Amino acid sequence: MRRAQIAMAVAIACSYSQSSLAQTASLPDVVVTASPVIESNTLDGFSGYLTSVSRTQLQDLGALDLASSLRMTPGIQISRYNEVGSYSGNQGGTIYIRGMGASRPGSEIKTYLDGVPLYMGIWNHPLMDLLPLNAVQSLDIYKSAQPQVSGNNFGAVNLTSQRASVDGVTGGANMSIGSFSTKTLQAHVLGKKEDIDYGFAAGYIDSNGDRSNSDSNLQNALARVGIKINSAWSASAMLLSVNNKVGDPGDSRYATTNWTSTAISGTNNTIYSNGVARNNSSVNMVSASLSHQHEGWTGDFKVFNSEGNNDLVEDASYGTFNTAFKMTGFRWREEFTPWTNAQIIAGLDQDDISGNMSGPYVGGALGGFPSVVQGSATIPSFKIMSTYIGVNQKFNISENWVLQPSAGVRTYDSNHYDAQSSPHAGLSLIGQDLTVYANYAKALLYPGAETYALTRAIPFMFLADGSNGWNTLSPTEDQHSEIGMKWEVNPNTRVDMSVFQDEISKRYTWSNSFQTSSWSSSVYPDYQISGAEISIQHSFSPTWKMFVGLTFLDSSLSSLPYAPSVVMSLGLNGQLGAYKLALDTQTQSSMYSMTQERGTYTPEYVSGFTIANMRIARPIQGAGKNAEVYASLNNLFDKTYVYNAGYTMPGRNFRVGLITHF
Repeated sequence: MRRAQIAMAVAIACSYSQSSLAQTASLPDVVVTASPVIESNTLDGFSGYLTSVSRTQLQDLGALDLASSLRMTPGIQISRYNEVGSYSGNQGGTIYIRGMGASRPGSEIKTYLDGVPLYMGIWNHPLMDLLPLNAVQSLDIYKSAQPQVSGNNFGAVNLTSQRASVDGVTGGANMSIGSFSTKTLQAHVLGKKEDIDYGFAAGYIDSNGDRSNSDSNLQNALARVGIKINSAWSASAMLLSVNNKVGDPGDSRYATTNWTSTAISGTNNTIYSNGVARNNSSVNMVSASLSHQHEGWTGDFKVFNSEGNNDLVEDASYGTFNTAFKMTGFRWREEFTPWTNAQIIAGLDQDDISGNMSGPYVGGALGGFPSVVQGSATIPSFKIMSTYIGVNQKFNISENWVLQPSAGVRTYDSNHYDAQSSPHAGLSLIGQDLTVYANYAKALLYPGAETYALTRAIPFMFLADGSNGWNTLSPTEDQHSEIGMKWEVNPNTRVDMSVFQDEISKRYTWSNSFQTSSWSSSVYPDYQISGAEISIQHSFSPTWKMFVGLTFLDSSLSSLPYAPSVVMSLGLNGQLGAYKLALDTQTQSSMYSMTQERGTYTPEYVSGFTIANMRIARPIQGAGKNAEVYASLNNLFDKTYVYNAGYTMPGRNFRVGLITHF
């Protein structure tokens, strides 16, 4: 049945695109059209699979935030409450990769900026709004555990910032207005003079949203400077500042409410609400790096410090609850060629996370009886040191084929939990037009500060044990295996296919019985996620290009949220006279929504949907280099759909704008 679905989807996509080509075959040559949806799928020397989305795709998708920029990428699901902005780091706005990332608190997915971790440290999961797009050159998505790249996760997204590569000064701006009083202004400047390069980017997005209290205001600025010390050594420094305010419009199936209780302690504390909650998030991050490039040997050393907050106001579960986090650490990585056709990588990572919080229950005594007592608490340091090493070797087995085996291991040392290791191995058979690969990794996800933080957030929930067992846990394990192929059918057609399986065990969770809750690494059942992905990129001509992506997921845990069994993405970019057209559409089957908490939870079933979006742009003269006016029409056919039960996404809406460069 699934093979028939794949064949039908590809046939429809090809016939649609061939029809478009026939209509435009007589057009004069214009600038080469970029690939829709994604830039490329690539393999590294360890048979690790990477999907890249470039700045051009972000522009064609009309993406304003990280979740919307990845909504079409095969293997990725998104959730959100609002059209713009992400409420907290929960189902209010985040991403999931191949069924990973839905557990809270903590997440199997981690996010990075230029290889430096950037997420909500205390609750150990991403906050989409802390990762602005206006300074980004590309997004790299690691859809599986890849210990040779990063550790302590089962999947990752890395944002690479823009930087100048040639002497001179360039820049650009993107200004737009649209439905729901949405206004955007994004600008960047890049420069290079001899051995010094620099960049600055700033962004502002403001929207009223389509429902009451679904408004958002996102502000960010990034500055970077680099210097080439000599022919081998260079250094750089970066500063990022982000400040966001986002509302939660509430579950539309229920009336707007704001319930205040004084029954327990006599102190007014809002503890249940619907449609009135607010989320304020911010971060200030500074990082510096020193890198070298010698013949056959490269490396870099990065240090970072991030301080931010994620504050909830009248939240449905926690009332007004403030969390501040601090993340410090470093990344050291070396790559060298010890002998012909070989590569060795080695590195050392360290993360140190701490912070504080305040809320309506935090002042209660550990292990005490339920009481609404406003208070604050300090979160102790959670530190993880991780070392890794890997080696690969190419063997020429014939005139046309190269065999590349690889192996490596990453080790972990925590100040609270037992040391463990994460081995990985890969094998690629590389031909001129076809590469077949396989990889395996045992990945580890260590308990983080969220385990201690929950003790203080709801202290009375752990009456049986004041410590709640947070310091007796062990890491969750993922046994990941994957086989696939990369096939360049001809110069105009590329096909990528993979089949994968993840076996999750020892997932740390709490048994959520009233007044007797405690953490455990043995309560939750082991489960598997199996799946397949197919991506087809095809160029009909220099001016018309197509992308088709299909994802299939099957979990032994029947209620796994944000894991629809079938998803199809179709992107089509082309030229109609003087106009550039970008069309994308996605069809996905029904699924469970609502975050799968690390204890008991009630999943919500949501129907499948098909949505389409379009962007059309026209170059203009006199407004700067490569200037264009554009219009984006979202939810083209005005469909009703949801990512989360009770949070209907906006109907047909638009945005018009101007992009200019100098």
